[in-house]
Amino acid sequence: MKKPLLIACLLLFVFLVNAQSPPPQAPFASPPAVAVQPPFWNEIAEFKRKDSLHHPPANAILFVGSSSFRKWTNIQADFPGYPIINRGFGGSTLDDVIHYAGDIIYPYRPKQVVIYCGDNDLVQNISGKKVYKQFQRLYEMIRKHLGNDVDILYVSIKPSPSRERLMPEMERANDLIRNFMAQRSHAAFVDVYHLMLNAQGHPMDELFLGDKLHMNEKGYKIWQQAILPYLDK
Repeated sequence: MKKPLLIACLLLFVFLVNAQSPPPQAPFASPPAVAVQPPFWNEIAEFKRKDSLHHPPANAILFVGSSSFRKWTNIQADFPGYPIINRGFGGSTLDDVIHYAGDIIYPYRPKQVVIYCGDNDLVQNISGKKVYKQFQRLYEMIRKHLGNDVDILYVSIKPSPSRERLMPEMERANDLIRNFMAQRSHAAFVDVYHLMLNAQGHPMDELFLGDKLHMNEKGYKIWQQAILPYLDK
């Protein structure tokens, strides 16, 4: 009798232990991977959405580059009579413009491309010579896709109080790009750099917003007057 009783007690003990054990956990499932979009993708997507609603004018003048163009919200009013498409975006670099050229340059088939970029490149410790090389690459891409008769206009890197330390590299990039454009047809360089310096050679504070980087109306007025003579009718 003792042996069956012992077996029964052991079986009861095992049953009670199992009853108190937590249920087995399902294997941990990793969250679904989220696609990482490249920088400024949302802005580019918004351009495309607007284009689908209101098709941009044909044979227009395309302004493309960084936030100095993006913040020029009254650009069409500053150039009355000229069909303008403004595709300045974010704090973009020349790499970014190159990356999105197929989205914001080629599809418009513009008669003229006006570029302002390179300012933000220098902040990333890229040399003035590298900025020039990147611009040269963009220039050749535009030529390849849009042809040799499209006018390309480069607006010089501007001096700003918040980036005064970068002025030597700005000047180096501007000089290299100026010389490059001077040797090509349907190409021009607009020097706004020297127009924005005071008598002591420093950026004029009165041309900038509180961040000492982006321009106010006075700054854009200088740009408007400098760029206007180069625009295609």
